[in-house]
Amino acid sequence: MQSTDVVIIGAGPVGLFAIFECGMMKLKTHVIDALAEVGGQCTALYPEKPIYDIPAHPSILAGDLIEKLKEQAAPFHPTYHLNQQVTRLEKVEDHWEVETSAGTKIRTKAIIIAAGVGAFGPNRPPLENIESFENKSVFYFVKNKSMFKDKEVVIAGGGDSAVDWALSLADIAQKVTFVHRRDKFRAAPDSVDKLRALCRPRKD
Repeated sequence: MQSTDVVIIGAGPVGLFAIFECGMMKLKTHVIDALAEVGGQCTALYPEKPIYDIPAHPSILAGDLIEKLKEQAAPFHPTYHLNQQVTRLEKVEDHWEVETSAGTKIRTKAIIIAAGVGAFGPNRPPLENIESFENKSVFYFVKNKSMFKDKEVVIAGGGDSAVDWALSLADIAQKVTFVHRRDKFRAAPDSVDKLRALCRPRKD
């Protein structure tokens, strides 16, 4: 049974910043995450995607944000338990006991849940045999945008991720075609305005 002041569930941006905040209060932290590396979706799905809503950074790549957060947390020597999920939380007298899928057991005074959307996987469209094209010509995220240099790219979706990638790839791809089921988007209005400024509507 390991012991700490605070257990942080989730090693994404919020979890990493929580290490710093706890450290400033002289609290030791253990961090648990289901992924094999810290950073959450920023690391696993879109490390080269620009992010525009981080204070003091008009634009910063997701991967760079995680590196800065890791650097900020490092002086407080957090203990990371990666590639495992919390399977049990139990209040025992004046403390909590946490157990993970890897058998790690931790006694702690407090728990911070910074799990975001939690464990995730691709949201596959209902197309027959699509798995055979994955990571060849069908991609659910972009870890290295140079893969799409001078390529013809089709982006399907209408949320922030789809719009942001359309804007980001427009500079390096030969052609970007944006497909969405309706004219209204779920992305940030400013990003949508930039997308519309780049678009030429299809003429059937």
